[in-house]
Amino acid sequence: MSGISNSNSNTATQPKGPVVLLVDDQAIVGQAIKRMLADEPDIQFHFCQNPFESIEMATNLKPTVILQDLVMPEVDGLTLVKFFRSHSATRETPLIVLSSTEDPKTKAEAFGLGANDYLVKLPDRIELIARIRYHSRAYLNLLERNEMFTKLSLSEQRMTHEMETGAKYVASLIPPPIQEPFQIDWRFVPSAELGGDSLGYFPLDEDRFAVFLLDVTGHGLASALLGVTVSNVLRARALPNVDFANPSQVLSALNNTFKMEEQDGRTFTMWYGVFEPKTRRLVWCAGGHPSALLFKPGQTAPVELESLNPGVGMFEWDDFEQKEIIVPENARIFIYSDGVFEIDKQDGVMWTFREFMQFMSQPEDSEQNAMDRLIKHVRMLKGGDVLDDDFSIMDLKL
Repeated sequence: MSGISNSNSNTATQPKGPVVLLVDDQAIVGQAIKRMLADEPDIQFHFCQNPFESIEMATNLKPTVILQDLVMPEVDGLTLVKFFRSHSATRETPLIVLSSTEDPKTKAEAFGLGANDYLVKLPDRIELIARIRYHSRAYLNLLERNEMFTKLSLSEQRMTHEMETGAKYVASLIPPPIQEPFQIDWRFVPSAELGGDSLGYFPLDEDRFAVFLLDVTGHGLASALLGVTVSNVLRARALPNVDFANPSQVLSALNNTFKMEEQDGRTFTMWYGVFEPKTRRLVWCAGGHPSALLFKPGQTAPVELESLNPGVGMFEWDDFEQKEIIVPENARIFIYSDGVFEIDKQDGVMWTFREFMQFMSQPEDSEQNAMDRLIKHVRMLKGGDVLDDDFSIMDLKL
């Protein structure tokens, strides 16, 4: 290899300005090109007289432009173009071929193999510098875009990993399905961005059992963290001077504890109920949350267990209304977040709540759980497995 350079730089980092590598078997051509670029201090010039060493030299130098002769005794110039384009280090590097003739057929072959430009040597100095700068600028912009895309991709991968980890953590906090004193099963399908859904249940004493499901506004780890925090507060009964068998007191205390202005503007909807298996009495209170659906034996139309209270944390509200009902034996209650029915269908129209209730009113399928059937249906409506919001639902068989 013969080296002629007006720069001592041989760095492998991304160049800041034009870096030219000339591949030509004639030293006189190398000297001529060097003189043409001598008054351009920002242009680094490197010369390779041995074409067999040009790939290695280009890999180390990372040129922004390769000037390559087409007529060399040791290797066919068009073959070398092919080699440059097949190598990962030079696949996208701008390549200007130099030829002694203005031959259309040779031009076509060179461009067909991936050359970016064609000059008859020796070219005019002004034109040569202009083309070097043009191709270098485009290539450096490409490198910058590629770097940005790589960083964005890595950031998205990290975010996806964090979301997946967060979703697994939220799901790990949900207690397993139970069979006694009555049956509770659930499904939790987090959205890609992870919403703030959380659910749970726990015994208050020998006679009463608490059940809740909440949905924090917004998406992301912050919303999920708030949902987990509220769930932990409930499970630990960490609200002082609150009777957890009184749903109204529970929501009032949560409303005073998790004020919107102290949670970066986040609030949450919630359905909280207490069931007494011996008396069949269910007391519940909901804040801005969809109505639970009670299906009585032998009836297809559900009873909506609603409460017309505001969302929790939105503003001062001490009078959360609670309601109660006697639940007949073999009844069934579905408690859920709005992510199970607010589905943007493929035709751009949202699935209605009435359509959701009609779907849930269908006769039980002995081969498929009602919640699994619902998941399958909303994914079909959406046209994909990934939903826009967390899908959370509990099935209480009483």
